[in-house]
Amino acid sequence: MTATLLAVALSLVSAVAYAAAAVAQERLAARSGAGTLRLLGTGAWWWSVGLNASAALLHVAALKYGPLTLVQPLGALTLVAAVPLGARLAGRRVTAGEWRGTALTLAGLGALLVTASGPAPDDTLSLPEALGVAGVTAALIGVLSRRGAKPGLRHATASGIASGVASALTQTVTVAVTDRSGPLLDVRVIAVALLVAAFAAGGLLLSQTAYRGGLGAPLAMVTLANPVAASLIGLALLGEHLQGGAAGWALATLGALLATAGVVLLTHTTTQDTPASTGTPGEPHQAPAAIEQRGPGQSPVPATT
Repeated sequence: MTATLLAVALSLVSAVAYAAAAVAQERLAARSGAGTLRLLGTGAWWWSVGLNASAALLHVAALKYGPLTLVQPLGALTLVAAVPLGARLAGRRVTAGEWRGTALTLAGLGALLVTASGPAPDDTLSLPEALGVAGVTAALIGVLSRRGAKPGLRHATASGIASGVASALTQTVTVAVTDRSGPLLDVRVIAVALLVAAFAAGGLLLSQTAYRGGLGAPLAMVTLANPVAASLIGLALLGEHLQGGAAGWALATLGALLATAGVVLLTHTTTQDTPASTGTPGEPHQAPAAIEQRGPGQSPVPATT
């Protein structure tokens, strides 16, 4: 029970950090449609990367104490935290629809947590399993990130899958490294660690591309795709399972439906508010005192030093 509570606490702090990073990334991406390579030279972009890195470290710690089916669903709280944070930075109030979406998401997460409160992980992916998962994921990301209609949603889905797979692979590295019965570093640990770095970096860049179309819908897709990808790996390859048998599966299904409804409602509401929060091209808007004001038609971003 103590390990489960610790995993939940670490996941909550991680979600808040991810939310702050997502809001910062969205505002940077909205600045004159700046490409990722141009953003590499800005301090604010590296600030958002630092937030992502801190959130990732907390997430890694949570995976040490809780199973994927517990830790990953808590990532949906990133969206819940990003809604009021994004509204605050945009100088507006959270709408009634956003609060309803938040309540539905929290209710769904509560149901999922009841069924996913299993023991700390003790199984890991073998090297062939890790390479197989990486190959399938890379192919899927390639299909989703191709040129075409609605690149924001497709890139967001690819980002969520990449991050979810990175979490599953990270759990393998974490458990293997902390297992004193084997060598600290072996071929499997090094290979999987490289895959983690590749998918984590890919997920970050894909999300940056997705946020060019706004925060609400892309972040919702990232939020849904991430736990789905990681939980499928946990259930299929790591021997994880939901608690409560048939009743547990029914409760998990209900929780998933509630969480999905909440995310969809948040997506709809925040998408409607995107023009007001990012500014209409060619028309300046008033920024709060805590936000650094950019030029006409550009979204404000958190002031950096």
